Amino acid sequence: MYDRLTKYLPIFDWGRDYNRETLSNDLIAAVIVTIMLIPQSLAYALLAGLPPEAGIYASIVPIILYAMFGTSRALAVGPVAVVSLMTAAAIGQIAETGTMGYAIAALTLAFLSGAILLIMGVFRLGFLANFLSHPVIAGFITASGILIAASQLKHILGISSHGHSLVDVVWTLLQNLGDTNVITLVIGVSATAFLFWVRKGLKPRLRALGLGPKLAEVLTKAGPVAAVLVTTLAAWAFGLDAWGVDVVGQVPQSLPPLTVPSFEPDLIAQLFVPALLISIIGFVESISVAQTLAAKKRQRIDPDQELIGLGAANIGAAFTGGYPVTGGFARSVVNYDAGAETPAAGAYTAVGLAIAAVALTPLVFYLPKATLAATIVVAVLSLVDFSILKKTWNYSRADFFAVAATILLTLTFGVETGVSAGVILSIGLHLYKTSRPHVAEVGLVPGTQHFRNVLRHKVETDDTLLTLRVDESLYFVNARFLEDLIQDRTAKGSPIRNVVLMCSAVNEIDFSALESLEAINLRLTELEIGLHLSEVKGPVMDRLRNSHFLQHLNGRVFQAQYDAWQALVPAAKAV
Repeated sequence: MYDRLTKYLPIFDWGRDYNRETLSNDLIAAVIVTIMLIPQSLAYALLAGLPPEAGIYASIVPIILYAMFGTSRALAVGPVAVVSLMTAAAIGQIAETGTMGYAIAALTLAFLSGAILLIMGVFRLGFLANFLSHPVIAGFITASGILIAASQLKHILGISSHGHSLVDVVWTLLQNLGDTNVITLVIGVSATAFLFWVRKGLKPRLRALGLGPKLAEVLTKAGPVAAVLVTTLAAWAFGLDAWGVDVVGQVPQSLPPLTVPSFEPDLIAQLFVPALLISIIGFVESISVAQTLAAKKRQRIDPDQELIGLGAANIGAAFTGGYPVTGGFARSVVNYDAGAETPAAGAYTAVGLAIAAVALTPLVFYLPKATLAATIVVAVLSLVDFSILKKTWNYSRADFFAVAATILLTLTFGVETGVSAGVILSIGLHLYKTSRPHVAEVGLVPGTQHFRNVLRHKVETDDTLLTLRVDESLYFVNARFLEDLIQDRTAKGSPIRNVVLMCSAVNEIDFSALESLEAINLRLTELEIGLHLSEVKGPVMDRLRNSHFLQHLNGRVFQAQYDAWQALVPAAKAV
């Protein structure tokens, strides 16, 4: 009973070994992450088209729920750039920014995303995320980073702009470029330059001044807070809002409110597909970060339980004034580097953000939106990685075209089209590759019992024997490919008298492939050619025994390929 409880509530697993040292490390990590999250949460809410407080609300209860249900010791859950952009793209087609309908749609989107993740976790469907290939994800995130940065230029320039594709955003920016507010531009450019310097140059400078590595790390992570403080004080002292500088304005001074998403069928139907895409992208990003950090400490991540943890976090966001959340790369790495040992660090971060929501929100009234935009731009440009194009071009042209298509479609038509295309391209690429499996003709390496590709090694062969090593499981997509290949090789006039399928790499044969094997056997029987199998794996052999195939097979099943060679090659028999 206790094992089942710890499986679904991991807090009972790590909680029983909790001690003072762990508490101290988690508290230090929580302070550092809280400092980082205050401006970041406000900024990502702005990106999602929501009031600034929604970002803080989405970072409180969701973190606590993930701490209870999640399996990662270092993952920090909350609003992230890509999901915020996808939220804005999904809701912007349904309601106008700033309206009650927009906020309710955001809550509903979070609820749907949470429900989808929860259902996937309960039914152990985490493997579905594997169908979204890493190159395609990298392409989508790169394109999203460019889109996000472009969408924030309106706040840095102090002009209006709209659109969900790069073309629309850039076109509306150019149309309104003449309305640029010079003071806003100075603030935005200065904040951006400062934050880039903080990211690259502050820590080495502090270390050179003699500060310890931990203190230098804390001060570096507090860089965005410094930008917020300086620009807020400047806007307040000089009354810059009167000069056209757009500021955050009034932010409610309260804990997250109790909210209820809409269960209206029409709204749910409109948001279901975006929620599904957000769930997939959020989970893939989250599980990648969690597994990377867990591997450093030899900890284990349960993907299906992660779905439950993220699902609970999103449902929590839906009922506390938030919007869709997931595990963020930057905040999770900071959490890990700061020494977080358990998910309790996230719960302490939630307490810090709750205090900020109650006590500090009046202080951000004069915070320029240009500063928040600068925070977003600096954060997302680190996601842009065009090197993936060069890597895939050198390694696999098919992967390259999938990445390039994902980037172009995302930039041209927006994130929803981009991620949908990414999913389709990933599945299509998988089907294409497996539909044409690598099938090698093999021969005997002289003086050994090993068989290798005749095109790569000097091997012994026999004109009467064709041995094909199938390097892929056989299923409906590629079954006909093998059938056509054997038909071509055993055409009329061929000296081949026996065909051996070496199945050492075949993990499964589905019913369609079984029917193809039966067709191959029937045709070879008519040609008086024997069909044999070798090195068939146990589970595959069990399935074949449950069919009539082995009864009708005109040849034999050999345990080793060398046994087939000795039995079927005349010269080998004579030895």
